[in-house]
Amino acid sequence: MKSVIAEAVGLKYSPVAVLWADEKPEGALQFKEGRWGCVAAMMKAAAKGKTAAFDRKTFGCLGGGTGLGFGNQYVNFPGGIEYFLSTGNKKFCQSEAGRNIVRNMPALEHGEGYVKTPELAKKFVDNLPMRDIPAEYVIFKPLEQVNDDEEPRVVVFLVNPDQLSALVVLANYERENSINVIAPFAAGCQSVCLLPYKEAEAEKPRAVIGMIDISVRKLMERDILSFAVPYKMFLEMEGNVAGSFLEKETWLKVLERNK
Repeated sequence: MKSVIAEAVGLKYSPVAVLWADEKPEGALQFKEGRWGCVAAMMKAAAKGKTAAFDRKTFGCLGGGTGLGFGNQYVNFPGGIEYFLSTGNKKFCQSEAGRNIVRNMPALEHGEGYVKTPELAKKFVDNLPMRDIPAEYVIFKPLEQVNDDEEPRVVVFLVNPDQLSALVVLANYERENSINVIAPFAAGCQSVCLLPYKEAEAEKPRAVIGMIDISVRKLMERDILSFAVPYKMFLEMEGNVAGSFLEKETWLKVLERNK
């Protein structure tokens, strides 16, 4: 499956299809059971041509399991996810269980500081559109490798500021209002899976700008963000390239500096 958008905006990396499946593709990358890993790293690998697979035992971290759509894994977070996201949980870290964990996760004690208070962090988590997908695997695959009998749930573009600008304009090209792209505070995996899954249920889905999670920025190039599009919206945008600004002089001048 090829993307005319990818060609029109001069993508450096392949668009990535997010699929649900009951069988793991042969040769797919996969985290080892019980070992830590970041979903964002697998997204980057897929954009470079690899296929990656996740299941309920190999999602890399509790946040990743939640973000991929394997239920609310945050309930298993030691010391409470609301403390980890905000001010930390010193009391838990002084317990026997906490002392063993904090050695490898020092932020457990002082918190990541992404949300001001544990109470606000709990509200953030409670408002996430949690789901347990009806499939064994979430698959990341380069879009051009998607077969005719496969239908992505989401298509993710890894883009620089020029390309992001083009995708935002294109997302609004055939809409009656101009708020068809959102950039919510979210974990990197939530922005490419969980939130787009929810948007896909809307009559007019919105695209989600992501990888603004500070914890995943060290894994991404400094000028790269994600732009995740529910598949129905992707088809709409693909159909709107011809005749749009993407074929006109102003964009072509911008495109030239990306070559």
